[in-house]
Amino acid sequence: MTLTTGAVQCVRRIWRPGRPVDVSATWGVLRRGAGDPAWTVKGGAIWRAIATPDGPVTLRVVTRDAAVVGEAWGAGAGWVLEHLPTMLGEQDEGHHAFDAQHPLISDGRRRHPGWRVPRTGLVMESLVPAVIEQKVTGQEAFGGWRRLVRTHGTPAPGPGAALGLIVPPSPEVLRQIPSWEWLRLGISPQRADTVVRVAALAGRLEELVDLDLATARRRLVAVPGVGVWTAAETAHRALGDPDAVSFGDYHVAANIGWVLTGHPVGDEALVEVLRPWAGQRYRVQRYLELIGAHRPRRGPRMAPRRHLPAR
Repeated sequence: MTLTTGAVQCVRRIWRPGRPVDVSATWGVLRRGAGDPAWTVKGGAIWRAIATPDGPVTLRVVTRDAAVVGEAWGAGAGWVLEHLPTMLGEQDEGHHAFDAQHPLISDGRRRHPGWRVPRTGLVMESLVPAVIEQKVTGQEAFGGWRRLVRTHGTPAPGPGAALGLIVPPSPEVLRQIPSWEWLRLGISPQRADTVVRVAALAGRLEELVDLDLATARRRLVAVPGVGVWTAAETAHRALGDPDAVSFGDYHVAANIGWVLTGHPVGDEALVEVLRPWAGQRYRVQRYLELIGAHRPRRGPRMAPRRHLPAR
């Protein structure tokens, strides 16, 4: 259905999946902090500003009467609504065969029946912020992403602009940002160099959605500056990879280890801990995250560093 909102047409799709769909849980990992300029929640609906292969789009999604209602404005409206079911995990077939094998994982599955591994099909949308998040605190990571999008993104089409939504910058824009500007954004030279590098390869990297998951992961980590953690953070968002555990994360191994064994573990031990769920390991990670299962936090949070001249 096509409606008209001001000068920009609104295209609507109603999807009746025949199962519960938890948009917030499924897409929650796509939001980069509470101040993400490409995301907001208003009136019970999730609003997103997205750069699609067909152009920028403002997307509004709400669940109503067992249906998912998507409304989109902008050149990418047709693309995003066509892919909406896939983006919300419609192709996550492993969900049905998943054997939780642990009470807390079973609890996560019971409490979140509408969660699925998302598959946005947009590699750069997940890869660029993952690079910015490498080896820094969450505050530094989200702040760098927020400043990058606000400074170099473009206002979202249709009603998105009035909500303050901003479409993240394109690969072409990222490649043209000078080194001193990255410093002003609070993004260190090493991470900035990797962002520019993946931006130069954007066309090839977006093709990863058409490859099998193992090949896609190998090609991701073949890019200098993209390690196992960054590849996993991209794969379980953009490619729908149910096995893409965030190895190398400051918290993930310790949290999963504590929940499943009673004590924190490192990455090598986590491989053994998760062996019973081979092929489905990210599903374990996410179910535990969704129910807030993690090791006790007794110490203060890591203080943000002040070595970059971020505005």
